Amino acid sequence: MNQIFHIAPASVRPIWFLLPIAILVVVVGSAAVMMAASVRGARTSTFELSNEGLRLHGDMYGRLVPANELRGLEASRVDVSNGPFRPSVRTLGTAVPGYRVGWFRLANGEKALLYVTDPARVVRVPTTAGYSLLLSVAETDKFVEQLHAMGGRAGTMSAGSPR
Repeated sequence: MNQIFHIAPASVRPIWFLLPIAILVVVVGSAAVMMAASVRGARTSTFELSNEGLRLHGDMYGRLVPANELRGLEASRVDVSNGPFRPSVRTLGTAVPGYRVGWFRLANGEKALLYVTDPARVVRVPTTAGYSLLLSVAETDKFVEQLHAMGGRAGTMSAGSPR
């Protein structure tokens, strides 16, 4: 005759001791993943202009900004280290030395989505959606020229007409 005997239940006290350790592991692990994504994004992010609009590739803030939301004729090169376009408050993003990405409030109060590695080589692209894009682009002048050309082709749509 076989008899089965079950293990005695563990007391609750050791489980409560392990809970803070488990939470710490999750928090540290999440921070490490975010840091790795930021380091990768700072090296591999790209900005793709097409008839569809401006596609941001590189990390969790990547998206397609439709062409009809871009105010391409108003795109310009800016220095974000001083002045009205200086990021002043990070609302949802990452700011590590040499790389700021995500949603910020600027010194002038404007909301902006940043991909900034070099504060002196930034293109500001206003949108009709209530925010601007601030992007560090290797070929800033060529990028601005392409946005101006897109803005000209879109005509009144880039000036904020109904969608």
